[in-house]
Amino acid sequence: MPATDNSSLPVVGIVDPRKARLLGIDSQLPAVPLAAQTPQALRTRFAQPPLWLPEAMQEKRITARPPSDAAVLVPIVMREQPTVLLTVRSAGLSTHSGQVAFPGGKRDPQDVSAEATAVREAHEEVGLAPRNVEVLGRLPIYVTGTAFHITPVVALVHPQVSYFPNPGEVADLFEVPLSYLLNPAHHERHAMLWQGVDREWFAMPYQDGEQQRYIWGATAGMLRNLYRFLAA
Repeated sequence: MPATDNSSLPVVGIVDPRKARLLGIDSQLPAVPLAAQTPQALRTRFAQPPLWLPEAMQEKRITARPPSDAAVLVPIVMREQPTVLLTVRSAGLSTHSGQVAFPGGKRDPQDVSAEATAVREAHEEVGLAPRNVEVLGRLPIYVTGTAFHITPVVALVHPQVSYFPNPGEVADLFEVPLSYLLNPAHHERHAMLWQGVDREWFAMPYQDGEQQRYIWGATAGMLRNLYRFLAA
């Protein structure tokens, strides 16, 4: 299964989500302190999780297909300043081409857990070696409008010298500072009327040199839940 079938807001017909109306930016919310973003702090938080409420969990259904289980890896790269590794979906794919996503996909029968799915898919899609992945835990299941029940698996990742993206699924890889994603001043809320239904989503635009990486939909929703979990 392609990396981003299950990690982009499934609103077919929206040509450019950047043109959707802006509901607000959450700059009034506190950022997660840098001390809470270190590898050891993240290990402790997942080992001893607080009481918290997820915010983004389910999109409005747009298909009658049966639900499918899937998992994505939320790879936090252990650099001096931690980053999150993200992919750009290949332009040749039939749906959601060019969108930003986590590595991940549909659970295979041989996968013993969501963690196994996420690690396997990350290896197949971007060449992330399983030995470099330290799974921390899960975030709540995110249900897409296309009926994928996605388990986000958060992991610490040792930096690799190079990755090996599968060109049939992944057009590009990039990293975003974890501190950027955990600062709600960068969290936008958008909405658009589509097929008579008002649909809403999060977006976290990131300027990567001269290129803007537009993180939105399910990917941004899962990152928003990571923020809520670490800020609780």
